[in-house]
Amino acid sequence: MASRLKLIVVTPQKQVAEAEADEVQLPGELGYLGILPGHTPLVTLLKAGVLSYRSAGTAHALALSSGFAEVSDDVVSVLADLAEEPADVDTAAAERDRASASEEMKTAGGDTVDEVRTRLEFAQARLEVARR
Repeated sequence: MASRLKLIVVTPQKQVAEAEADEVQLPGELGYLGILPGHTPLVTLLKAGVLSYRSAGTAHALALSSGFAEVSDDVVSVLADLAEEPADVDTAAAERDRASASEEMKTAGGDTVDEVRTRLEFAQARLEVARR
């Protein structure tokens, strides 16, 4: 069993992170997934949330929108529509996005509720990451 994971996070625009990690926590479509070295290979859908990882005792976090993750041979590859590091989060804009999405959820129909929920979850993840 290897002692470290390699984490790679990319969006269509850029590579957001590449790091060695002791553990990674991903916002899976059905709940958070904990990944440790030696994890069974998998491919999973991701939903908006916080990707966190620990490296040499230091905790790190990224806000993610929806995407995919692959775990194979101690490499965690994440492809997300959007990903933000704490320093990149505009908290005022995230607060506005959260308030707007919260209001829209009250009247969202079946055809828009998933999109609005994703926007709300991403705004909440951005705020959580900014507070760390």
